Amino acid sequence: MMTSLKEHLTYNQANIVTETLDEGSGKNLYMKGIFIEGDVRNQNNRIYTKDEIYTAVKAINEKIKGGYSVLGEADHPDDLNINLDRVSHMITEMDVDGANGIGKLKILPTPMGNICKTLLESGVKLGVSSRGSGNVNENGIVKDFEIITVDIVANPSAPDAYPDPIYERIMNHRRGNVLMDVADATRHDKGAQRYLQEEVTNFIKNLRYRRD
Repeated sequence: MMTSLKEHLTYNQANIVTETLDEGSGKNLYMKGIFIEGDVRNQNNRIYTKDEIYTAVKAINEKIKGGYSVLGEADHPDDLNINLDRVSHMITEMDVDGANGIGKLKILPTPMGNICKTLLESGVKLGVSSRGSGNVNENGIVKDFEIITVDIVANPSAPDAYPDPIYERIMNHRRGNVLMDVADATRHDKGAQRYLQEEVTNFIKNLRYRRD
């Protein structure tokens, strides 16, 4: 029976690099680094061999080259489905470097994408987490691995300001609905973009204050 597999890499583990590129539609923000580690036993006690990662990455590349949009979310959902209301980015490149699967993702101007963008531009170190399926034997070795997507996640190695998923913390916050409404508006309104920056920055400070 195929198992749902989610593997989290922190900002430091993934060697995440963020870059802003001037493109035809304006400036776009990207994250790139290691998306999944191979030939090592990870924190979930699983091992992805180099061959399994190569096959899974090749399949993703074929989708991208064929015009298929590989979308990802801010934080993991409970299943393997892509929820359009939580999409934050699109994977634009994936390749293999040694035993690791590496890639590049583009932050999209969606509500969740705008929140991730503001967090990144405010200095928050976000990690990545692959989401896929496969069979795991008694030794923890993964077979028949398929990558569904790679999500953006809060970095657990950062100071304990973000122990819970970003989305849930925002929506449980008394101004959570305001943040989501403003995030939606930023797609068309530069004034709203500045306001979102201020609101999320204040939200981050409030989280830190509560933890301290």
